[in-house]
Amino acid sequence: MKSPKIYFRDTGLLHLLFGCDDIMSLLSHPKLGLSWEGWCIEQIIHILDVSDNAYFYATHGGAELDLLINYKGKRYGFEFKYMDSPGVTKSMTVVLEDLKLERLYVVYPGQRSFPMKDSIELLPISKIKGLKKILGG
Repeated sequence: MKSPKIYFRDTGLLHLLFGCDDIMSLLSHPKLGLSWEGWCIEQIIHILDVSDNAYFYATHGGAELDLLINYKGKRYGFEFKYMDSPGVTKSMTVVLEDLKLERLYVVYPGQRSFPMKDSIELLPISKIKGLKKILGG
């Protein structure tokens, strides 16, 4: 099922609402991951210009995908993890198969990019500027 999910497009405003007035208070805030996810989603939507083709995806069985986009006739999935070494989850493998994704990217704040599993790749946030080229566009 496709369902709406609300994101703050202005993470500065979100941080103000969280009461975070400096980087240290943000880094220790329990909603840091939520902020990271929203900021990354906004960046990818802007870079690929896909605001009309961007979705949150969830199944009744509990599998979720943070961002599903249709780009140049192909489906791509994105998960956002604010951690040093994210792993592949059952939800990722279920969504990859259910949606017949071309590829699923796990975006994280680290530096290395590498395949995690068939069609699932770890992607550093520093490389999303080149996302059009990565996706063949």
